[in-house]
Amino acid sequence: MPIDIAAKRAAFRKLHESGFFVLPNPWDAGSAVRLAARGFKALASTSAGFAWTLGRDDGEVTRDELLAHLRVLNEATDLPINADFEAGFADDPAVVAANVKLALETGIAGLSIEDRTGKELYPIELAAERIGAAHEAMAGSDAILVGRTEGFLIGNHDLSATIKRLTLYAEAGADCLYAPGVTDLAAIDEIVSAVAPKPVNVLQMGPQMRIADLAEAGVRRVSVGSNLAKAAWTGFDKAVDALLA
Repeated sequence: MPIDIAAKRAAFRKLHESGFFVLPNPWDAGSAVRLAARGFKALASTSAGFAWTLGRDDGEVTRDELLAHLRVLNEATDLPINADFEAGFADDPAVVAANVKLALETGIAGLSIEDRTGKELYPIELAAERIGAAHEAMAGSDAILVGRTEGFLIGNHDLSATIKRLTLYAEAGADCLYAPGVTDLAAIDEIVSAVAPKPVNVLQMGPQMRIADLAEAGVRRVSVGSNLAKAAWTGFDKAVDALLA
């Protein structure tokens, strides 16, 4: 019997209360089913991985296309799904809130909101207001809101600025904090301490980032972003090269 949305969200929230878990990122129903069969406790979508299935680059998927994709993932597995909801598909906080409500209707157990528009970060006050609006839109749903800052991904490696944003997002209502691109263990430790007791998500970006070390640092969850999708496409390209040869 399929697990209902409330049960998925309750299970996902409990994962954030203590301990550590790995949150792999499927890009379609097939990859979601395969990951579920391997014993993971929850999954997360990847905006880039999904865009590539449509022959597009990351950021070129529409809101409605992503909403349909989230429904597909939720129907494919009973595991909780955390949505990569990009920047909420709007600049204005009120429209972000409306879009978040639409995302909740797909059955997701959580979602992240980025603070980037193009190659720039939103002004910090507006970015926090957008998180606050998403938080209000999610009130009563029991879904997890992830406040995500993109500074390191766009080349701004100012750790103090990143921590300032994450702490503001926590104050605005984010349940979990995320700064993809931070790979240094000491920097990750600072982030964990700064936003405690709220949990932190880390993007695993290579073998130098050992899962055991991240768990020991107090990281609550680790995701892989588009890396599994990249690995699949790399295998595809190698097979095509062999075919052509």
